[in-house]
Amino acid sequence: MFNDTHTPLSLLLSRRSGKPRDMVAPGPDAEQMATILSAASRVPDHGKLAPWRFVTVATDQRDTLADLLVTAYRAEKPEAGKLELDAMVQFAQQAPALVVVLSSPVSSSKIPLWEQELSVGAACMQLLNAAHALGFVGGWLTGWPTYSNHVRDAFGGVDERIAGFIFIGSPSKALEERPRPNLSDVVRAWQP
Repeated sequence: MFNDTHTPLSLLLSRRSGKPRDMVAPGPDAEQMATILSAASRVPDHGKLAPWRFVTVATDQRDTLADLLVTAYRAEKPEAGKLELDAMVQFAQQAPALVVVLSSPVSSSKIPLWEQELSVGAACMQLLNAAHALGFVGGWLTGWPTYSNHVRDAFGGVDERIAGFIFIGSPSKALEERPRPNLSDVVRAWQP
């Protein structure tokens, strides 16, 4: 859990994604999840539109999610084999906690869609940061379920899109650091 010796900057510099398949209990309890989602909603949001929605999927709903994914996958790919269908079941069963984040743009707003979508991405990142601050590990997955209209319809409306499935839990093993870009490769000073 959060330790007073950690500064906010050290938390940001130590955050890394975990593989949902490697996450174990405990996950966040109801109060911790409320804190995580409250933090996730405190992102830049031009026009105060809240162009995102969070849908939590309880542990006891994972079999239903697995059935949904398998049914949707079979409808789109009737020739799907056992391994592909098993992958859908495994996807649904990962990690103790799951939040499906929806991009829910306000089409009647003068705020450009792009800015609303950036706010959704910021909400996802803030969700991961909050989970890390509470001592959990998070993983933001997309993949086939994210782009399936059948799956999307189970969580939101036709004007919405799934931004990702964010799995949260405790790491079953130490997380390995991945290579990060050299700042010299991604940062430059403007030279008019």
